Amino acid sequence: MNKQESKYFSTASYMDEALLSLLEEKDYEFITVKEICKRAGVNRSTFYLHYENINELLEETIELLNERFVSSFPKELVISAKGRILTSPEFLIPYLNFVKDNKRTYKLIHQKPELFSADKAFRKMYKDIFNPALDTFNVNEKEKKYVFEFYTKGSLAIIQKWVEEDCKDDIDFIVELIARHTFANEKDHK
Repeated sequence: MNKQESKYFSTASYMDEALLSLLEEKDYEFITVKEICKRAGVNRSTFYLHYENINELLEETIELLNERFVSSFPKELVISAKGRILTSPEFLIPYLNFVKDNKRTYKLIHQKPELFSADKAFRKMYKDIFNPALDTFNVNEKEKKYVFEFYTKGSLAIIQKWVEEDCKDDIDFIVELIARHTFANEKDHK
């Protein structure tokens, strides 16, 4: 990466962080380019050099969050994820470390799921990861959507409660809690 590209990515990152920061304070509809620029320490012309509008910045910010999330897992784990249970410690530990390191953003996503396209992300996760995992347990097609909701919403509720309490409990405790109440232990459910 040359110096010019590095500067471009740094500026974009400042604007991503500025948008996330502003979203903690006010509704998306009321955020202005001027506020983003002031918070990021850039000129309006710089904003428009990168984006046509705030929606484009939001799309980039969501992409950035997804990239950060995926990169928080060991590469071999991401590659082998299909058909495996995501409530096992090998998945939960990196996930919970990511959540703990990004508490502010995690809270924001769960406060404003429609803005961050959370449903779209869950549909993709269901198709690519959970559906094959449910096949592992021979869950019939009619029940899959209900079982998926049950396990994901239950696990998310535990994680959200943990975040609300500022991640004070140890990650190993949360992993064990989720594992105990889901089908994380494959041999017990085959």
